[in-house]
Amino acid sequence: MGTSCFHSFRLRKSRSKHLPQFPSSSSSKKQMNPDMVNMEKRRFDSLESWSMILDSENVETWEVSKEDQEEWTADLSQLFIGNKFASGAHSRIYRGIYKQRAVAVKMVRIPNQNEETRSKLEQQFKSEVALLSRLLHPNIVQFIAACKKPPVYCIITEYMSQGTLRINKKEPYSLSTETVLRLALDISQGMEYLHSKGVIHRDLKSNNLLLNNEMRVKVADFGTSCLETQCLETKGNMGTYHRMAPEMIREKPYTRKVDVYSFGIVL
Repeated sequence: MGTSCFHSFRLRKSRSKHLPQFPSSSSSKKQMNPDMVNMEKRRFDSLESWSMILDSENVETWEVSKEDQEEWTADLSQLFIGNKFASGAHSRIYRGIYKQRAVAVKMVRIPNQNEETRSKLEQQFKSEVALLSRLLHPNIVQFIAACKKPPVYCIITEYMSQGTLRINKKEPYSLSTETVLRLALDISQGMEYLHSKGVIHRDLKSNNLLLNNEMRVKVADFGTSCLETQCLETKGNMGTYHRMAPEMIREKPYTRKVDVYSFGIVL
């Protein structure tokens, strides 16, 4: 490889008696509607339809088949799902506790009626887990476990308590020069590590840069990332257009330098 360009909770039932107590949210099961399209939309938009899939009373009896068992497969009996704190077009992120550790639980809802979107999301999940499970660096969000329980897939990572860099940039002039330089160094060190592993992030932006209690930055969200040797095999544009390098927008050959372009916009 070439040198780098960078030098709040609702808990499901459990047999355990020593569980953290959080506010509960009331809900009722939705009745079947003959209009399948509207029913699917309501189920997709409903918080309960996401969390209850992993939060059901039958979770203890759900077993992963040997064919689907991976070294990263989560033990759902140890997962407690709390409040949602972020969401996207096809995903939601919840606070949670996994094996007595505070975590973030990213849930991806796989639609049944759109084969193209379904295939794309399944591939992104597979790629993100494959990459994250092999990365270990102080400036990369730590992967903990994942699970596939159709129609919801989940990725469990460490919980970053101070949110995204975007939230903390609302008053940029309140940050000292020293702080800005430290944050920039954290990002560049994380990206240098990624590039040393042959990975292109492809969606580097302040929303995907998370802060911990010590206000140190970690790079997150690898749903559109890829190995540099395989990036050109993916079809269509990946990432966020107004933070995307020109060669990506034009669907021309590109290298890890596209991350440097996005890094400049973040700064």
